[in-house]
Amino acid sequence: MMERREVMNGAEEIRFEGNEVGILVSHGFTGTTQSMKLLAEAYAREGYTVYCPRLKGHGTSPEDMEATTHEDWVNSVEEAYRWLRDRCSKIFVVGLSMGGTLALYMASKHRDIAGVIPINAAVDIPALASSAGAKERFLDAIGSDIKNPEIVELAYDRTPVRSIGELVNLMDKVKDRLDEIHCPIMVFVSDEDHVVPPHNSEVVFESVFSEHKEIIHLENSYHVATLDLDQDMIIERSLEFFQTYTNTK
Repeated sequence: MMERREVMNGAEEIRFEGNEVGILVSHGFTGTTQSMKLLAEAYAREGYTVYCPRLKGHGTSPEDMEATTHEDWVNSVEEAYRWLRDRCSKIFVVGLSMGGTLALYMASKHRDIAGVIPINAAVDIPALASSAGAKERFLDAIGSDIKNPEIVELAYDRTPVRSIGELVNLMDKVKDRLDEIHCPIMVFVSDEDHVVPPHNSEVVFESVFSEHKEIIHLENSYHVATLDLDQDMIIERSLEFFQTYTNTK
């Protein structure tokens, strides 16, 4: 089904052409590229080639989102990956929330991915799974869980129940594939998160087969950590990660 609505101002895809190291950046469930823009720009300033796609059904209307599946969201990041593959010799994947789930999926599928950085990634949310059976068509918004009172996430004001079911399917799929991940991984987890229980990141960290793995606790951010008070640290540590696992002259 075609997306019917105009893209929200600030929700457009983000692309920067740089060197031969590509960074695929993914936003989360009901969110937009706005949540990842400052990271994408910081990576581009260091010379990297960056692509942050707008996931299908996102950044337009909840009705659009309702008409998409988790396969559509996977395809959105697969398209971005192909675009980077055409231009780059090495690719890293970074994602927030469901974007982190998608990043983990990509790392489990594409063995050439040089490293993955999930930020408050979702693989198991029992409370969400139970709301997937709700009789209503839409539930309350889940966006903008941010500690900094001055920042607001650009996200949907309602959550389609059908989409929650799709997210649960995606989480189940990715949770089963975590042992397929062997590339270096840096897990960021907010100690206080009102959307994705921090335990999810522990599950990811313990389940991957990566030889090089690290978990970093964010003490000053809620769920949307990329827009929150630990944003500078996330940028700094992720840039160090790219540099560590890139041996380009």
